[in-house]
Amino acid sequence: MTVITDKKAFDEATPILATDAKRLPRLVEKLTPAQRRWVAASDFEGSPGTHCAVPGAKGEVACVLAGVGETGDPWALAHLPLKLAPGRYALGKGTVPIAAADAAFGWSLGSYRYTRYRKSSRKPADLQVENSAKVADALGLADAVKLVRDLVNTPAEDMGPQEVSDVVREQADLFGARFDEWVGDELLGQGFPAVHAVGRAAARPPRLLELNWGNPKHPKLAIVGKGVCFDTGGLDLKTAEGMRLMKKDMGGAAHAIALARLVMQRKLPYRLQLVVPTVENAVAGNAFRPGDVFRTRKGITIEIGNTDAEGRVILCDALAYAAESKPKLMIDFATLTGAARVALGPELPAMFANDEKLAARLVAGGESVRDPLWRLPLWRPYKRLFDSDIADLNNSGRGGFAGAIVGALFLDAFVPQDLPWAHFDTYAWNDISRPGRPAGGEAQGLRAALAALEK
Repeated sequence: MTVITDKKAFDEATPILATDAKRLPRLVEKLTPAQRRWVAASDFEGSPGTHCAVPGAKGEVACVLAGVGETGDPWALAHLPLKLAPGRYALGKGTVPIAAADAAFGWSLGSYRYTRYRKSSRKPADLQVENSAKVADALGLADAVKLVRDLVNTPAEDMGPQEVSDVVREQADLFGARFDEWVGDELLGQGFPAVHAVGRAAARPPRLLELNWGNPKHPKLAIVGKGVCFDTGGLDLKTAEGMRLMKKDMGGAAHAIALARLVMQRKLPYRLQLVVPTVENAVAGNAFRPGDVFRTRKGITIEIGNTDAEGRVILCDALAYAAESKPKLMIDFATLTGAARVALGPELPAMFANDEKLAARLVAGGESVRDPLWRLPLWRPYKRLFDSDIADLNNSGRGGFAGAIVGALFLDAFVPQDLPWAHFDTYAWNDISRPGRPAGGEAQGLRAALAALEK
């Protein structure tokens, strides 16, 4: 349960008193002399991510002092659910205010463990909060983050194109949306040759998934996600180390699905179109080859300079398709380049946009919800880096320079210049565990995008 919003048993909940090093003395003054000695003996100083369970007269836990950072941090209490003894807790009157919605969000994600194949070693503590619209939204947002994590954490054996399709269909059924898909050779007949080329060598056929929802009178929002369920690199084979985490190469699709879910769940005034090309980049006799040339949905021909730059190939058909219905706004998510990680590290997704107002809204949205992102430029003079001698474009850049920018510019060629568009190059993974953010699959840029769309 972890977060409880009913009104029962509030009196039975142990209060959590949030504080920091500066305001801890003021909080300790309110304790009994014995409790003050306990806090001093515990060496609790109010540092973020620490806590002290303070005993009562009968040996019970009378309250919990929780060290937190600055006000408004959604992760302030995320370290507690799996450190406190199982039981019911509630926000008390500490010296640092914690909004109920922030507490609910952080507590829910602080309780998260991926348990499909192994049960959690312990039950998390429960947090009692008063129900409100903001708390309900916070818990829905936490569930969307968990959806991203679950999808990314699931190995490719159990998360192939069919399973991604099942997830999108489930969201469509849940919110009364229309679901369509094209599978295998149907992609050729329906005008998705690039998606087919990348996925044709796999035992599990490639698919293009589409969900449509909303009032036709509302402005159209297109969300596109890269769904490479496993990436061997193709004939340009990755190393064993480079292939190890490639179950997460459908992280862009996971983000796109979760954002679409939030739009529908919150009934935002958009006419939503979700497009997910999903494939496995495999090695076989019919795999696409370096040097091959394919005509894309938009009519642009692309030469395959590297089969390991497959994500942009499937996205070019998906973006062109989504643009055909003339949306007012388009956003895509993709685990597109290692170059973005080299530039910004694993915790900061790169964002590209062809529209200044949209870029500003996304950056501001990320700052408002502490979901940081960093804008990189669509530096169009670098288009020369993917020139081809025999086709309109090459799918890989020359010289190894500006890899993240080249990847984004390749996608830019398939987006009308008058269509506001943003591209998230996200890692979708935590290499290390932090409170509320365990190692493994992660949503990066999801909350920033939602905050921008809500405004």
